[in-house]
Amino acid sequence: MNSVILKIASRYVRLILFSAAIFALLRGHNLPGGGFIGGLLAGLAVVYKGFAYTFREARQSMRLKPEFLIASGLSIVLLSMIPGILNGKNLMHGIWYKIPLGEAMEIKIGTPFIFDIGVFLTVIGVTVIFLLVLNRE
Repeated sequence: MNSVILKIASRYVRLILFSAAIFALLRGHNLPGGGFIGGLLAGLAVVYKGFAYTFREARQSMRLKPEFLIASGLSIVLLSMIPGILNGKNLMHGIWYKIPLGEAMEIKIGTPFIFDIGVFLTVIGVTVIFLLVLNRE
């Protein structure tokens, strides 16, 4: 498409989609679906740029190739399983780590969140590749 309105709106819609994707990832790490839904939203933001401009520009604007995102995501998913095994628990057992931020604050990061990050990256890569292939045909 060659619509000026779509191109202008694209900047804002993509920002909203990426923000919603990050929110879904961060909000959902204790609930089912955070990484998957966030990945779909982020992939949709890239595809939206493809509709506004061209799919070639959309793919070139990605700093990381979709194939790299898939490989990285799957690697992170596999790495998130190791702490459970090392602690003598089940393969997907959630292990939580506390990271102190000064004297009064700490952040709790668990293997479910790391797993969700891997799913997030994998779904972005798969969504972008899938929709780019559909566009070619």
